[in-house]
Amino acid sequence: MSAITSVNQGFLAIPSVRLNRRGRLARTLVVLSLAIVAASVAGGKAGADTTIAPIVSQSFITVTVAPGDTVWSLANRVSEGRGVRSLVASIIEVNSLGNGDLTAGQKIRIPL
Repeated sequence: MSAITSVNQGFLAIPSVRLNRRGRLARTLVVLSLAIVAASVAGGKAGADTTIAPIVSQSFITVTVAPGDTVWSLANRVSEGRGVRSLVASIIEVNSLGNGDLTAGQKIRIPL
């Protein structure tokens, strides 16, 4: 029975690998880059919205801005008893007007 040898002797023959400073830096950078990629993939999936918003059909009128017109003056003309402030906010949002300035000849949409 002395002829039986251990099967794991082949693994003991491999010398341990020691990394120098450059090797440790490379290993650290690889691990960090993999962690960043994994975090960005997980973050991208967490922020994804899988629901589909219903499309609301809304009717608009298109108005050509005359000299001296403001968003408020147009909203006052069209408001028909609704809140002018909310209509002004809707006009600015629908037309993507950052500061609400209008120029003569500009065509804007007003929600009804």
